[in-house]
Amino acid sequence: MQHLFLHSVLKFEHEIRTFVSMKIDFKYVNDSKGQTKAVQLSLTEWEKILSKLKKFEEAFKLKSDLKDAFEQVNILKKSKGEKQTLKDFLNEL
Repeated sequence: MQHLFLHSVLKFEHEIRTFVSMKIDFKYVNDSKGQTKAVQLSLTEWEKILSKLKKFEEAFKLKSDLKDAFEQVNILKKSKGEKQTLKDFLNEL
C-alpha cells in the first residue's frame, strides 16, 4: 500500500514539473498606450494547457485521497474497537 502511495506522489511531482516546464506559444495584446491587456494563444495551445491541467488535478486528487486513506488506516490501527476486514468491507459494496 505504501508503494502505491509513493508511486502516486512521484506521479504528482512529475505532473507538476511537466505543467510548469511547458513551452507555450503566445502573444501579448497591448492597448494603444503599449500596456499589456491580454494574452493570446492558439486553440491548440489552449487545449494542451487544459489537458495538462486535467492530469494535474487528477494526480492532486489521487494524492489527497491516498493521504485521507492513510490517515483512516492510522486511526483504525490506534482504535481498540472491532476492525472490519477488507473482505467484509468489499462484500458490503
